[in-house]
Amino acid sequence: MLFHTMVGSNDIERSRNFYDAALSVLGINKASNNIADSGHIRLLYQGENGTNFIVTQPINDELATVANGATIAFSCSSPEQVKQFHDVAVANGGTSIETAPGPRNTQSLGVVELAYFRDPDGNKLCGIHFPK
Repeated sequence: MLFHTMVGSNDIERSRNFYDAALSVLGINKASNNIADSGHIRLLYQGENGTNFIVTQPINDELATVANGATIAFSCSSPEQVKQFHDVAVANGGTSIETAPGPRNTQSLGVVELAYFRDPDGNKLCGIHFPK
């Protein structure tokens, strides 16, 4: 359904280091640079299914801020990958939030493996695995 998801960063090289490391756990290649018409740098991470995750310098030259209530969830292939994604993110400047990575019983989805953390700019991210 989605073509891309984009978040802002106040330090694009810090974000590159964070996301290159964290997303490599999910088999996503390092970012390629995409330069906006305004000259601002965007980091483009391409998924296998045609979706893209983009980190950008705000083109209005104001500070990047986080969206209150927003979470970007990345699919993981196993409970172990959920934990590894979380741990690599935290080791590279992210912050663990909520409860420790692990199973959660959700009312509508049943038991899923989840890990929540924030990137260095404060964007809320999640690793998630649905059992088969």
